[in-house]
Amino acid sequence: MLHGVNPSFHLTQGGWQEHKQSLTAVRCQVFVVKQQVPVVLKLDEHDPHCHHVLATDAQGRPVGAGRIKADGYIGRMAVLKDCRRQGVAAAMLAALLEYAVLQGHTRVFLHVQISAVPFYVRFGFVESGGLFIDAGVLHRYMVKSLY
Repeated sequence: MLHGVNPSFHLTQGGWQEHKQSLTAVRCQVFVVKQQVPVVLKLDEHDPHCHHVLATDAQGRPVGAGRIKADGYIGRMAVLKDCRRQGVAAAMLAALLEYAVLQGHTRVFLHVQISAVPFYVRFGFVESGGLFIDAGVLHRYMVKSLY
């Protein structure tokens, strides 16, 4: 369950192989279909080595995805449009932050689309550096200290 945020959503964590199809479905819907980012930029060689989080709705439909790399980089955060503003992204991020702490990270970082900066600020992330374009979308580097 998503940390009590919304009982109609469930959170699962694990490796790429066990959730590959569901994680890919969410990413493709959000990044490839809606934002027209080439699929090769949203599925990469890092996936098998990351810790992943998957959100599903009450019917088991994949609705959210995210990952954290071994170096503390959080990425590929995506929630289907019809499931946004229901606590899904917050629960996924909280789970990834908890995992980072358990892994001994002292900080985590991410490259966030400008429209999502306020969301990450609420979790204590701080903007760092200038703006940059990634996959045709304006981004900002953000970092969060865990201790």
